[in-house]
Amino acid sequence: MIKTKVIPLIVLMLFAAGSVFAAKPAPAAAVLNGFTAGDMPYDVGNAAVLRWPVNPADTPDTVYVVYASSLQTGGWLEADRFAFDARTGKDIDLPFWAWNGSADEHAVKVELNNLFGESLPASVFQFKVAAEKGKKVIAESLPVAVTPVGNWFRLDRLNNLILLIVLIVIFFWAVSHAKRKGLFIRRIAGLDAIDEAIGRATEMGKPIFYVPGIGSMSSISTIASAFILGEVSKKVAQYDSQIKVPHYDPIVMTVCKEIVKQSYLEAGRPDSYREDVNQFVSADQFSYAASVDGMISREKPAACFYMGYFMAESLLLAEVGATSGAIQIAGTDVEHQLPFFFTACDYTLIGEELYAAGAYLSKEPMLLSALKVQDFGKLIVMVSAFFGMILVVLGAKFGWTNFVAGLLHLFKGY
Repeated sequence: MIKTKVIPLIVLMLFAAGSVFAAKPAPAAAVLNGFTAGDMPYDVGNAAVLRWPVNPADTPDTVYVVYASSLQTGGWLEADRFAFDARTGKDIDLPFWAWNGSADEHAVKVELNNLFGESLPASVFQFKVAAEKGKKVIAESLPVAVTPVGNWFRLDRLNNLILLIVLIVIFFWAVSHAKRKGLFIRRIAGLDAIDEAIGRATEMGKPIFYVPGIGSMSSISTIASAFILGEVSKKVAQYDSQIKVPHYDPIVMTVCKEIVKQSYLEAGRPDSYREDVNQFVSADQFSYAASVDGMISREKPAACFYMGYFMAESLLLAEVGATSGAIQIAGTDVEHQLPFFFTACDYTLIGEELYAAGAYLSKEPMLLSALKVQDFGKLIVMVSAFFGMILVVLGAKFGWTNFVAGLLHLFKGY
């Protein structure tokens, strides 16, 4: 009878003990210390940077998860997830003079636009980070609030600013030197032959054809061609010769009409200007080429200029001009059309010679200075790239890791 009463009592005690152990809460995750959050420097105010020390006790199965939240959205959104040895201060893409990053700390850039959309829902955001092993959180930081702001100066682009200042100083020196002593520009045979071509046309009493190509007014080569047309028209007005400019684009025609009129005015011969100097032909490539070829065949000009943007019509135009016996001067920046001009024309401007032609012909100090500054800029880039390449190779050979990284920062655009 006693045994019968003891057994239920023992069962009851075991059940009570089990209930006590089952109700015991799981141990809380450790606090991740040293976690800070701040505005990402040198941006427009749509990113934050989170930093905390690297934990030497982390194992390969440790994963860090970054969470972000805002008052409007509520709740926590997962912003990033990475392994224990990733996302260090060295991984932030900023130069050494704008960012002091270390491999001993984690640094995470959080793009808020990617999380909350282009129109950010709040000015204050909260961030926290958790360390996980498997699916278990072993450490978690306290939430930190950040208010991103736009920065008025991008220190990371200081290298570009210094280069710009150097080029500005060179430009003003070049302008001053050009006004006092002039600037040397390499002789371009095709441009020197312009006077000869116009003089020949004047002696023979034949017209001059100037073809500005099929480019629009937004094309750099068309702008350069319009500049050259102004100088050619000025010489034509001085020699009292005839010039005809057939057009493919009506907007280019309108611009060139004003340029030619101004050139005649500057030459002191406004009475010699005629409205039919510039004429619209066709906006179809091969119709335009056929029409211009017909004009050249009928009128037998003494000189033909092909300056601007050309495609397949280049050979059609140049061949017909060659058969008419005209002196032909061409220029384009379309490299695969240059062989046709080389074959059929007397002189050909190659690439940047077309851009330099306006300054070369006018001798205007401002234009000459701009041309010279471009040359100095190219020289600086070439010399810097040459010596930079040598220093990078030496740094890689002798293990100068920090030196090579800093040198590459100088040449990089941020």
